[in-house]
Amino acid sequence: MTQIVVLPHPELCPEGAVIEGQAGESICDALLKAEIEIEHACEKSCACTTCHVIVREGFDALDAAEELEEDLLDKAWGLEPCSRLSCQAKLGTTPLVVEIPRYTLNVVGEGRR
Repeated sequence: MTQIVVLPHPELCPEGAVIEGQAGESICDALLKAEIEIEHACEKSCACTTCHVIVREGFDALDAAEELEEDLLDKAWGLEPCSRLSCQAKLGTTPLVVEIPRYTLNVVGEGRR
């Protein structure tokens, strides 16, 4: 199991969290299993940027992003050099610290007011 420290997010995880994920599992799937309802408007098919996360620690331990992910990340709100689409970033054995950006480019936030 790989530890993921999730920094506080005002809506999805106000207190922050420490969760576990399986090696080979996506960050998105690990978050969803832990009931952290990160947006994933394209159903994890690498067709949007709603599951964008910033990997504050452990970024270099992740496999490199593929070209499609890189192209989509250019459209993400709050893009940083250590940004990834959580549906594409697979866990290894290195613990991670991730931040879920406050906003996404998804105009319709399903389940939100």
